[in-house]
Amino acid sequence: MTAETGATSRRTALKFLGMGGTTAAASALLAACTSVQDAQNGGKSGPFPGTPGWRFVFVNHVTTNSFFVPTRSGLADAAALLGIPEPQWTGSENGNVAQMASAMETAINGKADGIAIALTDDNAFIDLTKRALGQGIPVIAYNAGAAGNFPLTYVGQDLYLSGFRMGQRIAQKVTTGEILVGIAQPGGNNVQPRLDGITDALKQAAPGVQVQSVNTGAEQAGELNAMTAAYTGNTAVKGIYAVDAGSTAACAKVITDHGLSGKIGAGGFDLLDDTVAGVKSGALDFTIDQSPYLQGFLSVLYLYLYRLSGTLIAPPATDTGLTFVTKENVGPYATAHSRFEGGDNKDVIAMPGAIPLPPASVLSR
Repeated sequence: MTAETGATSRRTALKFLGMGGTTAAASALLAACTSVQDAQNGGKSGPFPGTPGWRFVFVNHVTTNSFFVPTRSGLADAAALLGIPEPQWTGSENGNVAQMASAMETAINGKADGIAIALTDDNAFIDLTKRALGQGIPVIAYNAGAAGNFPLTYVGQDLYLSGFRMGQRIAQKVTTGEILVGIAQPGGNNVQPRLDGITDALKQAAPGVQVQSVNTGAEQAGELNAMTAAYTGNTAVKGIYAVDAGSTAACAKVITDHGLSGKIGAGGFDLLDDTVAGVKSGALDFTIDQSPYLQGFLSVLYLYLYRLSGTLIAPPATDTGLTFVTKENVGPYATAHSRFEGGDNKDVIAMPGAIPLPPASVLSR
C-alpha cells in the first residue's frame, strides 16, 4: 500500500463512517488504517496495536439474490481496508429460517470473531444471539431487525418509514381504486414493515385506495410470473408496486410488456438493472435506494471497532438511507455501473459540478 493509496483509503473510510458513526469511531478507524499500512511495511506507528485476522460471518436470508451483490462488495472492501479476511457469506438461498439458524450456530461453534445477521424472524435468533454474546462474540443486525432480539445494533434502512413514505408518494398519483403490491416474503421482518407502512400511509392520505398484496416468493426467478399472474387476473388496477428488489424489477417488466407506461402508478425498491431501466423509460415512477453497500461495509467496520476497543466503541444504530430515484435523477444510476450499486465498475465515479441541496437537517444541534 503506497502512502497515497493509504491516505485515500482512510479518507474513503471516514466518509462512509461519518454517515452513521461517531468522532471516536472515526479516530480509531484512522489509526487502524495506519496500523494496517505500517504492518504491511513491516513496522508499527506509535502505541496503536496490531490486530489479528478477525473472522466475521454474515448470515443472510437470500444468499444468491442480486440485491446483495453491493452488500458483498461493501463487506469485502471494508475487510481489505482493515487487513482482515473477507467475511464468510452464508445462510439460506430462499428465506429458510432454520437454515439461517443452523448457519449462525455453525459460526458460534466455529468461534467466529463477529456475526452480522439479517433478523428476518422475531424468535429464531434470540437464544443464538444470547449464546454468542455470552461467549464474547459480538452480533449486529443488518438489513432487517426484530423486536425483542439482542443485537448490539442495526445497520439498514428504517423499513416501516420507507414504506410509509412510499405510501405517501403513491397517494400523490393514485387516490382511489385497487393497487397491487408485490412482497417476496410476507411476514418477513425485511419486507413486511414496508407493506405495513404503505397501508398505514394510504389510510391517511388516500383512504379510497385498496391494497392487494401479491406473494411473489423468495426466489427471484418466480417473482415475474407471480406479478404477471396478479395483473392479468385484475387488469383494472390503478397501480403496480412492490416492497423488495426482485418484485420491483418484475413490476417494471410487467408494465413494459403490457404497454402500461404512464397509464398506471408504479414503483418500488432497490436498483436491479430492470428497475433502473424501468425508471429511465418511465415504466416506474420511482424506486427507493437503501444503500445496500453500506450494510456490508459499515457492519464490518462496526464489528472491527467493537473488538478493537474491547467494547468501548459501541456500534451506533445506522439508517442507511431512503433516496427516491426518479426519471430526474436516475442518470448516474443508469450509466455508472458502479460496484456501490451492484455493477462491475471499480473506478472512482466523477462528482457532479454541483450537489443538490438535501432536506433540511432534523438532527438536534
